[in-house]
Amino acid sequence: MSAEVRVALADDHALMRESFRLLLDHTPGLSCVGEAGNGKEAVELAHREEPDVILMDVRMPEMSGIEATREICQGDAGLDTKVIVLTTFDLDEYVFGAIRAGASGFLLKEVLPGELIQAIRVVAAGEALLTPAATRRLITAFVAQPERPVSSLRDVTAREREVLTLIGRGRSNEEIAAELHVGISTVKSHIGRLLTKLNARDRAQLVVAAYESGLR
Repeated sequence: MSAEVRVALADDHALMRESFRLLLDHTPGLSCVGEAGNGKEAVELAHREEPDVILMDVRMPEMSGIEATREICQGDAGLDTKVIVLTTFDLDEYVFGAIRAGASGFLLKEVLPGELIQAIRVVAAGEALLTPAATRRLITAFVAQPERPVSSLRDVTAREREVLTLIGRGRSNEEIAAELHVGISTVKSHIGRLLTKLNARDRAQLVVAAYESGLR
């Protein structure tokens, strides 16, 4: 990306925020525009600075990272801020809750610096960051629900259904293109239309939509 990516930090541990800030300050193309020590402050920071990306801790006082993510991604202010949830706890409930709340990515805090920088850039560019393992757990969580909500696919074409099904299975654009025997640009066009038709922020929410719709 040519434009600078503006990043905010939300974590109740000052040392963790400082380490992330140092990493951002020494990475060309990224800048830290603010810090929050709890979920409530994170929401206020998002409204005040409108960063491109927020690195969000899960377990914080005042308001959890999941609740703060929901306020930022689904609130009435219409913010375009993307959220990457970072936690030391690799628990299914956090993966499920973060993506349902509108997060564009989920990473463990033990992630390598280079991987975190790449994650920020990927999410800022409008893509989702959901590892195959996280996708599998998300799928498992949906399947385990006795009564899953059902999303309408009334306006979705047959081909778009195929693409959505493969997204729900965790396939990359390249894998979808190969399986459907189409070009990458065609896959991207289908995904763009699915995002619009299903009112989804990103690919992570398309995974949710696929399983809410009963696609396997």
